[in-house]
Amino acid sequence: MRIGSGLDVHPFDDGSDRPLVLAGVTIPDGPGLEGHSDADVLAHAVADALLGALALGDLGSWFGVDRPEVAGADSMALLATVAARVRAEGWQVGNLDVTVVAQRPRLAAFREPMRTGLGEVLGTTVDAVSVKFTTTDRLGTLGRGEGMAAWATVLLERS
Repeated sequence: MRIGSGLDVHPFDDGSDRPLVLAGVTIPDGPGLEGHSDADVLAHAVADALLGALALGDLGSWFGVDRPEVAGADSMALLATVAARVRAEGWQVGNLDVTVVAQRPRLAAFREPMRTGLGEVLGTTVDAVSVKFTTTDRLGTLGRGEGMAAWATVLLERS
């Protein structure tokens, strides 16, 4: 078994019409997040957790801001690339636990589509994918609604 953790944080991009995307799900109540790709903090945290579990670096070393071909990329496609590498190394996801921290917008209504999408990309069942949401009760940068963060923990098992 191998365990990995991932963290990602992005500020909101209040001045644009960029959509808010989490685990590949477009959240209509936005605002979007700033970032080189589509800024999907949830997918980024999961990818970092997978990479960390196998000591394969981090998301930036795979898809850094210095790579123009990644500009505006679909983060679930980036996660699929990482997940394929995990499988190629002989591992599979035992379970995934993700927590999104955001004061805004409300996200609970989107939990199941996020779990389903993550399960599909990771090649695991929905019952092995947990997605949770919390706030910081208005404390700090995230609590002031300036951005969003996601923490992920993954357990990998030999295939």
